[in-house]
Amino acid sequence: MARVYAGVNDQLGSSWYDYNSFRIEWSPPERYEIVRRIGGGKYSEVFQGVDMVNLETCVIKVLKPVAAKKIKREVKILRNLTGGPNVVALLDVVRDASSKFHSLIMEHVNNTEWKLLYPILTDTDIKYYTFQLLKALDFVHSRGIMHRDVKPGNVMIDHQHRKLRLIDWGLAEFYHSGTAYHIRVGSRYYKAPELLVGYKQYDYSLDLWSVGCMFASMIFRKEHFFRGSDNDDQLLKIMKVLGTDCFDAYLRTYNIDFESEIESLLQVYPKQPWSRFTTTENQQFISTEALDLLDKLLRYDHQKRPTAREAQGHTYFNLVRLEATSTKGDSGGYMSDSGFCSM
Repeated sequence: MARVYAGVNDQLGSSWYDYNSFRIEWSPPERYEIVRRIGGGKYSEVFQGVDMVNLETCVIKVLKPVAAKKIKREVKILRNLTGGPNVVALLDVVRDASSKFHSLIMEHVNNTEWKLLYPILTDTDIKYYTFQLLKALDFVHSRGIMHRDVKPGNVMIDHQHRKLRLIDWGLAEFYHSGTAYHIRVGSRYYKAPELLVGYKQYDYSLDLWSVGCMFASMIFRKEHFFRGSDNDDQLLKIMKVLGTDCFDAYLRTYNIDFESEIESLLQVYPKQPWSRFTTTENQQFISTEALDLLDKLLRYDHQKRPTAREAQGHTYFNLVRLEATSTKGDSGGYMSDSGFCSM
């Protein structure tokens, strides 16, 4: 069971989370014109567009043919999160006359590509954007929703205006304690260990692992901190940093039956000190507070990771913590370690 927000959906009721019964009111597409393609993936093609009524720039996410259930889930989640801090806004939903093509009209963010952005971020930038991402996730989790695909490609940053938006809710899901979820979610470099070992009763904390991976990328100046060639190699990359003692303890704690025929996954690796990754190029971003936050985010044991609210209360953010009413006077404190192994 999640340590926080475990019963949110039960409290809000089925009208909040039952997307199967959700009815979408589709608009005709003529109001919007495509300008250029800006991205795409397994489930959609994404274009920059223009709203011909007000001439404002927008994003047109054209959904590839998928189950109606999946479309309903994404739209329902975006509707539920309307107005949330740093959550991309859903402006409209359109469908062509043939009903073959469904598109989501989203808020446009003048994003800087990750590979160009992370090398130019200052220490203050890293603190600011990480805090803004945590702020978004605390709101999302408090509404009973797991994003399940936090990664640089889904965190749009308009660096000029210092604006961050969490996007792409196609893999997001409502959290219900005790539920077994699909493990084929997330993107490899940002997959939490619970996904890699097949533990299905995960919770919001898998999003915090992904934040930890992004944070490591920023402070150590690496485009992707854990960069495996496949899921097994991804787990191996993690084990070579966090060590196998804590990994074994994690498996025992949750009775996870993890077996592998990959010889390298059966070897013993010592836990590496985070200071090992400090170089002359990144040392200005490395502090005791930064490494402490990183160490707490990148834990095997999902129950020992801080929540998004707790992470916002970490001393690392003291100089940039926002005086927003949603967090003012209530940072949630900060979790302390329990036990010898920082799983």
